[in-house]
Amino acid sequence: MEDKKLTIGLFVDAFYPMIDGVILVVDQYAKLLSENANVIVFAPTSRERHYHDNRMYRVVRSRHIRVPFTSYDISVPFLDFHFRAQLRNSKLDIVHIHSPFTMGETGIEYAKKHKIPVVGTLHSQYKKDFIEHTKSEIISELMLTRIMNIFNKCDELWAVNQKISEIYNSYGTNTMPKVQQNATDLVPFTDLQKIEALRKKYEIKADEKVFLFVGRIDKIKNLDFTVDSLFKLRLKGFKFKMLFVGSGPYEDELKARIKKFGLDPYCTLVGRITDRIELSSYFKLADLFLFPSLYDASSLVQIEAASQKTPSLFIKDAATAATITPDVNGYVAEDDPSLYALKIIEIFKNVKSHQKVCNQAYQDLYKTWDEVTKNVYKNYLKLIKSNQTKQLVAPKQV
Repeated sequence: MEDKKLTIGLFVDAFYPMIDGVILVVDQYAKLLSENANVIVFAPTSRERHYHDNRMYRVVRSRHIRVPFTSYDISVPFLDFHFRAQLRNSKLDIVHIHSPFTMGETGIEYAKKHKIPVVGTLHSQYKKDFIEHTKSEIISELMLTRIMNIFNKCDELWAVNQKISEIYNSYGTNTMPKVQQNATDLVPFTDLQKIEALRKKYEIKADEKVFLFVGRIDKIKNLDFTVDSLFKLRLKGFKFKMLFVGSGPYEDELKARIKKFGLDPYCTLVGRITDRIELSSYFKLADLFLFPSLYDASSLVQIEAASQKTPSLFIKDAATAATITPDVNGYVAEDDPSLYALKIIEIFKNVKSHQKVCNQAYQDLYKTWDEVTKNVYKNYLKLIKSNQTKQLVAPKQV
């Protein structure tokens, strides 16, 4: 297998031009794995009619139908004969699914038919997704049972951290998922003049700490909690500037809440930043990354923050906090805005201790996609070899 160039199929139910964490992960996998393998990403067509894929790897698109009241679509590969013809001719050596819906099912179906291994990555806490959208515990359990039946058809499951592995095992995985952490393409930002320009742009005073959020401006990110915590900080006279980087459906509500608490002078909604170098400058500017999300599994932004020696403050026992050691390379606080605010005050009481945590976050949590995808490729080879051995010893059917 070492002598033959692998053909890898990555199956995902959302892709560019839309952007979310899973899409960014799949893109990084595809870009770096394509240096040593043939990589094909199987994804739904874009809502933007004139969007064209122009990537260093091949993208095969399937027809889709829209999911009402969301920005997501459902692929219908079983109705797309052109897509199925391209899949049939792809000659994949391994399938890697990144969601348990129609594209993931299609990947599994191909793998089983062609007797090749299939890996599934557990990116999201789907049960929370289902409850958020259906508001029904019963319906959510039924939907969870369905996706677990799909994931359990995989030869191996990968979780983004140990907590997510344990959560999915409690959902009913056949075996404990292996941990395969994510990474970032950001590199340490060193342009101090740019940092100074940002301080002037946002009128950040020397005695003010800079807090940052980067991500989709969505209620599920626990942004109300963030604002409530900032209000508690102001009541205690703590000086700060808070920058929210991103866009999303909750922008108007977030602005209204900021205004309601009189936090306008201290909070800025920056908008979405697509330039990766510019984004790294914001992480470098920040003294602390505020990420109280209870929804995310393991967000890329916490690794991006660590790449600039900016530690994150999570909620205790949140899945996102699974990769850190509290007060060593990151921080946790109780799920209460008053206590979250008190933790922030505690953090900045000891400058030397905070600087040590900043440095340790960089040392422990900053991982590059180059490192990660090399490990992924090795694991693919192991799975293929193991699968070939099974095929050789399997009893022949008469």
